[in-house]
Amino acid sequence: MSETIETWFDQPLVFTIAERHVRGRLVRLGPVLNTIMAAHNYPPVAEKLLAEALVLTVLLGSTLKADGGQMTLQAQTGGGPVELLVCDYRGGELRGYLKFDAERLAEVGSDPTLFALFGEGFLAITFDQSATSERYQGIVPLEGVSIGEAAEHYFEQSEQIASLIRLSARHDAEAGCVAGGLLLQHLPEGEVGRDRLHVRHDHPEWEHAKAIATTLKGEELTDPATSLETLAWRLFHEEEVRVEPGIPVSRGCRCSVDYFAGVLSKFPESERREMADDAGLVQVDCAFCSRVFPIPLDEIATHG
Repeated sequence: MSETIETWFDQPLVFTIAERHVRGRLVRLGPVLNTIMAAHNYPPVAEKLLAEALVLTVLLGSTLKADGGQMTLQAQTGGGPVELLVCDYRGGELRGYLKFDAERLAEVGSDPTLFALFGEGFLAITFDQSATSERYQGIVPLEGVSIGEAAEHYFEQSEQIASLIRLSARHDAEAGCVAGGLLLQHLPEGEVGRDRLHVRHDHPEWEHAKAIATTLKGEELTDPATSLETLAWRLFHEEEVRVEPGIPVSRGCRCSVDYFAGVLSKFPESERREMADDAGLVQVDCAFCSRVFPIPLDEIATHG
């Protein structure tokens, strides 16, 4: 009898329900999430927002089929206390950062709306395909009760794919920040031997699967005692569910002296000298990992 392998933390689970022409992804982040959060002292509201955004980034980024591709999620403010939210995913490497006005953020309460956080902001989702060097980007207003709902609007407007997204995050006294998410989609045209009219979001097969998925509770997504396979089978126990573990997720800040020296080498020499301090060092602050990298001018020159 073969051993059953189950997926718990920091690795998405891919599943399909062929009879319903539905695909999905589940993920629960724990240790990797806390590694990312440790770079900054985020207040609870900011931590929850960034945690859900990172889960969403994994759900979307893990759909990339080509190695080296990157998915970037960016939300910018229209006058709210959150000034910038940016996350990206590349080959299992995940990073994210949130910039905000601490005083204004403290005034929005413990369960703010997207409008309270961003004002008239927007969400940009970008897929960079390494194999074809193509870039796909969709920009939608930050509307709805969560960033997941805003992403649903992206799929509806930019991809014409009926989608359901559920995100949840909480802070545990022992485990720290734990967050989970579900992405459920009606299969695009031609998959599993079937054509689908993109504009038809009211197909009975999709409505059935969507109704079942909406019963999923936030505490189930973040429950460390329940594997992702168990969640999928519990939801769709009347269907034939095929599951496959995705690529494990790790913290992926790509900052290094060599990387920043290469970026700085693209600036004119006169500008690089203006950036440098009296010791001949350009101090580069990485917002993702909250570290400062002193880059010697002579090292930048070698990258020219």
